[in-house]
Amino acid sequence: MRILDVINKTVPFFEKQGIENPRLNIELLLAHVLNKKRLDLYLQFEQEVDEATLARLRELVRRRATGEPVQYVIGEAPFYGLTFAVNRHVLIPRPETELLVEVVMRRLKFAPVNHQPLTIFDIGTGSGCIAVALAKQLPEAQIFAVDASAEALAVARANAERHGVEKSTRFLQGDLLEALPDNVGADVIVSNPPYIASGDRATLPKEVRDFEPVQALVAGEDGLEVIRRLVSTAKRVLSPSGFVALEIGAGQRPAVEQLFRDHGYNGVEVVKDLQGHERIVIAQAAA
Repeated sequence: MRILDVINKTVPFFEKQGIENPRLNIELLLAHVLNKKRLDLYLQFEQEVDEATLARLRELVRRRATGEPVQYVIGEAPFYGLTFAVNRHVLIPRPETELLVEVVMRRLKFAPVNHQPLTIFDIGTGSGCIAVALAKQLPEAQIFAVDASAEALAVARANAERHGVEKSTRFLQGDLLEALPDNVGADVIVSNPPYIASGDRATLPKEVRDFEPVQALVAGEDGLEVIRRLVSTAKRVLSPSGFVALEIGAGQRPAVEQLFRDHGYNGVEVVKDLQGHERIVIAQAAA
């Protein structure tokens, strides 16, 4: 069977299963099993696919047809120009979270911390995508990546090694800031915390609801349980010129802004994503 035949045969199957972007999905799966770039498939449509490869592909197609995200099926996902290993112990990195990295880099450029090297805490690191992306951009920084999940930290460590930043990144298991050494202060605290309200979990897409780790998604009745705890403790470890940058959910901006103000932060700023959603909140430790 040729590459083109495989694609044309699988697209209608995925359509019947309700898979969005069926052609993209089969192309990603096929490129993975053939160890090719997706665009290379278009140059090699007539290439024959051997039976052993087809057998591997059928298993991946079966998994995708159940709703398992294609990123988990192939074991990797792009983020900030890098490729990260992922599995069901970590959230799939998303394009909107790249804005969090961009916001931190922009703030450091225009309001630099007055000493070097920088110390950055990535709280709830998951796959390590934020920590690794920042480490690539800031090779002199010391980065602490924290997660409560040992399985997630194993993925994050592998990604740090994959991108050559394992020496500048420390991985710590624990609950939010409690895992950090007592004598270490932060210039930047960055986090994409869980922010889905427990009652909203049922409304999430099947790929998210049934496959991604619930502890990385859901945070109490209002979705603010983790953010509330993080904001209330972060200022104690921030340097005077330090700041916090958080990703938030839809409609949470007023509550999160108020949380920061209630705890004495200054210069609270909200950044919208490309779709116009209020996505990132930044707050300064001091004026």
